[in-house]
Amino acid sequence: MSSEKHARWYFGGIASVGAACVTHPLDLLKVTLQTQQGDLSVLRLVPKIMQEQGALAFYNGLSASILRQMTYSTTRFGAYEVGKEFVNTDTFAGKIALAGLSGMIGGIFGTPADMINVRMQNDVKLAPELRRNYRSGVDGIVKVYQTEGFKKLFSGGSTATARGVFMTIGQIAFYDQIKSSLLATPYFQDNLVTHFTASLMAGAIATTLTQPMDVLKTRSMNAKPGEYKGLWDIVLHTAKLGPLGFFKGYVPAFVRLGPQTILTFMFLEQLRLNFGYEKH
Repeated sequence: MSSEKHARWYFGGIASVGAACVTHPLDLLKVTLQTQQGDLSVLRLVPKIMQEQGALAFYNGLSASILRQMTYSTTRFGAYEVGKEFVNTDTFAGKIALAGLSGMIGGIFGTPADMINVRMQNDVKLAPELRRNYRSGVDGIVKVYQTEGFKKLFSGGSTATARGVFMTIGQIAFYDQIKSSLLATPYFQDNLVTHFTASLMAGAIATTLTQPMDVLKTRSMNAKPGEYKGLWDIVLHTAKLGPLGFFKGYVPAFVRLGPQTILTFMFLEQLRLNFGYEKH
């Protein structure tokens, strides 16, 4: 029976990299919308980037995005898979606890690549003399380490880690729970329809849980030195835009995270069904 197969710890990382390659242009638009103070809509932003920089600009920072999935997602999915041996995930509370812990570990490991990812995507909007021009994700990390110090690699780390916790709860714990609830009914089998339905719902939940932190994290990583006094200062600055300021870019965030979540779990389930192992 296919449901007997279990995912190997690194499958989540591979699936996330595959999904990131497909959804990267959406991520770029999300970062651009969150960091601008003006009111350019997605419909006006796309032709503007196309006109000014060409189609390849939508893949700015792809290497950092892949590096981020290899650190952040491999860690959180891996920790969740391995943790199942030690934590009882038969209950929803068990799933949430394990997902939260896995997300925290993943958030810490993923922060440097995440910061470079935000910077590389945002380079598009800066004047040529202000651009950082990192050649790749690894080049960015080396340059930040050399010029700004080791600590700077973890700037925005607290929000990135908090976001990692909520993201992993929204994606992995809710996906697991929704999938097992669907499979408990007579209408669903362990197939693409079930994987799609569960991952779409998990994507919506994850976006809602993480959007306020995502806005704060993007602003913090992108800030000029001394622009904000600390995290609370960013919260107050964002609050001036009203409660919806914390959900700025929600639609593009869901438009990115929805497909990202769906593709990640579709890839992950195919890896599990085709290359997973059976417990004896």
